[in-house]
Amino acid sequence: MKINFITFLAAAVITLVIGFIWYNPKVFGKIWMRENNFTQEELRSGNMLKIFGFTYIFSVLISMALMSFTIHQSGAVGMIGGPPMMESAKPSFHAFMADYGTAFRTFKHGALHGFMAGLFFAFPVIGINGLFERKSWKYIFVHAGYWIVTLTLIGGIVCAYA
Repeated sequence: MKINFITFLAAAVITLVIGFIWYNPKVFGKIWMRENNFTQEELRSGNMLKIFGFTYIFSVLISMALMSFTIHQSGAVGMIGGPPMMESAKPSFHAFMADYGTAFRTFKHGALHGFMAGLFFAFPVIGINGLFERKSWKYIFVHAGYWIVTLTLIGGIVCAYA
């Protein structure tokens, strides 16, 4: 199983693109700003290079982590000790990979698992943080919705092209 690392770099751009749309004032940006008590001036005062740079780096990490959720063959590779051990793996492993190495490697399958990661992992994490921070349900749903959509798309891209 070859891994295309360019896919992780490309998939990470999704967080920025969806964020640009999602948090636009014409979509959910006004709600997000109101729930955080932000003004336009406060938002403009941030260090955009730092914010977008670290967002992209974190997004690469997220896209790499989604590989283990979306590509089932990565579990089989892990069972033999990882990619360095593929050459010395038993013939049964190579037969398995020949038969099933590309099974369920579609955008649709990855999107399903990305959606499930958003719904069953990101949403609860955001919900817990929001509750302890005394944030509104609007705040929680705006952020959770963003991550559900974003992880769905990243999962699809990673599964189909990594």
